[in-house]
Parts: sequence; structure tokens; C-alpha cells
Amino acid sequence: MHKQVIHTPNAPQAIGAYSQAVRSGNTVYLSGQIGLDPQTMELVAGVGAQIHRVFDNLQAVAAASGGSLDDVVKLNVYLTDLGHFAQVSEIMAGYFAQPYPARAAVGVAALPRGALVEMDAVMATARS
Repeated sequence: MHKQVIHTPNAPQAIGAYSQAVRSGNTVYLSGQIGLDPQTMELVAGVGAQIHRVFDNLQAVAAASGGSLDDVVKLNVYLTDLGHFAQVSEIMAGYFAQPYPARAAVGVAALPRGALVEMDAVMATARS
């Protein structure tokens, strides 16, 4: 199996032993993104800003993979407060068009750097 590591300066640098994304054939696995600004590596303030930043970060990694958010088939959302789920859905509608990807939302006790939201995704692309 051939793996291609994906990296872009337009999304936060990995803050651990992982890649921003890995392509295997026509599938791209996007690592979890939190609301870090890729220029400052600082967490943006507020849940709404973090949700937007997470989608922007995922979008940047998707583009570096030769795809877009339109290619996302599965999205996992991790929230420290499930009360923010409606806001995730509202903001998500601005980044995705129908048919929307499959999605899971999970409440978690904590996220890296005190983030309020984290998301990872799986893309299916025509390019391998």
C-alpha cells in the first residue's frame, strides 16, 4: 500500500506525531483540526470562531490533497459541550453543499490546548 503524506502551510503544523493528512489510493484521511490559526499557532477565541477556523483548516488540507470539502464523505465532530452542536450544523451549511457528508458528533471531556471543537474527515477523490 502506497501512502502519500499531505502537508500545507495554510493549516496548523502538526503538534504531535501525525500528518495533516494521508492519501491512500483515492481516499484521503484528514487529521483532527482544532481552531488554531496557522500563522500564529494560537487558538482563536470563542466557539463560533473556532468552528469556522476548523472548517478553514480542513478546507486548506483538502485543497493541498487535490480536493475540496465537496469530496468529504465522512466528518467526525468532537465537542466539549454538545450544546454547541446546532451552531456546528449552522456554520457547516456554509462550507458544504448537499448531499452533505455522513457525520458523527461526540461529546468529549477535553480537547488539545483547551479547544472547544475538533473535527477530522475522510475524503474520496478521483485522483490517486
